[in-house]
Amino acid sequence: MDAITTTGTATSAANSVNTTAKPMISSDFETFLQMLSTQLQNQDPLNPVESADFAVQLATFSSVEQQVLTNNLLESLTGQLVTSSMSDLTSWVGMEALSAAPARWQGAPVTLAPNPLTAADTAILVVRNAAGNVVYEGEVPLGTDPVDWDGTDTSGNLLPHGRYTFELENYAEGDLLATDVLESYSPIVEARIIAGSTLLVTSGGDLIETGMVSGLRQPRA
Repeated sequence: MDAITTTGTATSAANSVNTTAKPMISSDFETFLQMLSTQLQNQDPLNPVESADFAVQLATFSSVEQQVLTNNLLESLTGQLVTSSMSDLTSWVGMEALSAAPARWQGAPVTLAPNPLTAADTAILVVRNAAGNVVYEGEVPLGTDPVDWDGTDTSGNLLPHGRYTFELENYAEGDLLATDVLESYSPIVEARIIAGSTLLVTSGGDLIETGMVSGLRQPRA
């Protein structure tokens, strides 16, 4: 199961790195000095260790020490970025996010954002259920004004609540030019960090990656 990181957890983790890193390095350095002293005391007087060898050992330890400090700094920065990301997304909660992710119909109309081709003279909205079956087909106005789908099939019958996907078929003189995925608005109720990725949770419980969001709006009354 993926671990969920909250703002508080990220902050405490970053603080933990900052408070424990220095004592650990200090302890390792003291241990290294003790080992070096023992080596000097027990070396063969007839074949002493070259001073260059000591210099190499010191340089090696210094390099390792710097690498440990760098790693600790990167962990601290990662924790700060997670906290910052969560703070930035706080204002998204309560908004409606526009994305190409599937939307849930739960009784209220689903708002779609069509963007037909300029060469098209007819645009057809196609709605598919979670199984991928077409449940609705109907012509929509040419233009970029939002369009509401009321949860009915082609015959006007009410469909069950659930997840649906939306496509726009572009026609010119009866010929199909292209089929594009339609973006829809979904209410955002929560933001999470899961496995290092920032995700938004919709009112229907679906997860949307922040990179998929192309617009935000206030909920309609």
